Amino acid sequence: MLGAATDVPAWRLIAYGLAGIPLAMAALPIYVNVPKFYSDVIGLNLTAIGGLLLVARVFDAVQDPLLGHWSDLARDTWLGRYIFVAIGTPILGLSMLGLFSPPQLSASAMAWWLVAMLMLVYTAFSMMQISYQAYGAEVSHDPVQRTRITAFREGMSLVGVFMAAALPQVLSDKFGAREGYAIFAWVFIPFVILLVLTTIMFSPKPAVRVQAATEDAFRAMIKPLKNSRFKRLLMVFIFNGIAASIPATLVLFFIEDVIQKPGMTAAFLIAYFAAGALGMPIWVLLSKHIGKAQAWLTGMVLSIVAFVWAFLLQPGDVTPFMIICVMSGLGLGADLALPPSILADVIDDDERAGLGRNEGSYFGLWNLVTKMNLALAAGIALPTLAFLGYQPKVTTSPQALMYLSATYALLPCVLKLGAITALVFSPFLKRTAAGALHVPQGVNL
Repeated sequence: MLGAATDVPAWRLIAYGLAGIPLAMAALPIYVNVPKFYSDVIGLNLTAIGGLLLVARVFDAVQDPLLGHWSDLARDTWLGRYIFVAIGTPILGLSMLGLFSPPQLSASAMAWWLVAMLMLVYTAFSMMQISYQAYGAEVSHDPVQRTRITAFREGMSLVGVFMAAALPQVLSDKFGAREGYAIFAWVFIPFVILLVLTTIMFSPKPAVRVQAATEDAFRAMIKPLKNSRFKRLLMVFIFNGIAASIPATLVLFFIEDVIQKPGMTAAFLIAYFAAGALGMPIWVLLSKHIGKAQAWLTGMVLSIVAFVWAFLLQPGDVTPFMIICVMSGLGLGADLALPPSILADVIDDDERAGLGRNEGSYFGLWNLVTKMNLALAAGIALPTLAFLGYQPKVTTSPQALMYLSATYALLPCVLKLGAITALVFSPFLKRTAAGALHVPQGVNL
């Protein structure tokens, strides 16, 4: 049951957060670099890549709730949820190697290779990520501590993002794109093994919890959908997630063909994610004083105000785009630290109602939605731009480049406004004096 809060030692949280570094190192190339790598280097067209990403993501997303349920079943066994983190680690390392060091194949065979490698990467990543996040939600029952735990994890993840943003660019410049990405994948394998092992050995122990509810797989997988606050949170998360996924999919194309400074790619990405990391303590402090939802709302508004100007950028606008990267990066910190912490509070509804705890099932659905957001961004934005006449490195038509700028900058802001609207009319803006989310009496489960 819920009880008194205790501070978790910072060194334990650092140990817990270390696994977030290689997970982020895998996630960023999958979401950002794969479309450009397989388009520019391997030679597949954008329509094919977008469709393949969508197919692979649909397969991946379907398995996430089941992986979450299995994580709940393993919670009270030897090694607990971390058994899935341990199993997924070597699979992730080897499949990343296959993804970024593909053999020489025909276009049709390469399409099949891409789908196969994506499915392996996605499965391993899901095995690790769902159990890893669910474990973090169990470490403390205090709302403020949960935000601190999430901030440590996401802050460490941003370190992985820096590395993933810089290393492929640096290695590609030195050795060529194909060889550079292969070296990146080889470096990734020992790195992920070392950091995951450290996390498993030294993470803080979970707080005392009631046992996970024992239900059949299907009932457990859909159980979170009976929680009305979870559904309201999910609505906000969907709008906000798609708004973030579209720029992530298109940023490399935007830098190369609109800003026309591909050599600055690593600098732009590092500035964006560094601002997110440096701003994260601000969001943790702000959420403590005004509430998590209020702080998240503030971050969304900041993101829109900062990012909408990207639509007006022209070739050579390096300084304005760098400013946009920094300011919108500050808003990123709120998106990373606060929603998973709010989700951990929402899971308490089940425990209060005597329904047990199923963190894995919740984070399984949460990851499903995250991936569908990314799949929709790639599966819709890329083919749409191709239909409108945009081709990477080829298009010089001002109209086609305007379509790219509008899709990259304006569409995410419209979607972010939808997220703001959903949050404003949600129950999450009510809070207690301590910053915890207010739980309405008679909450509908």
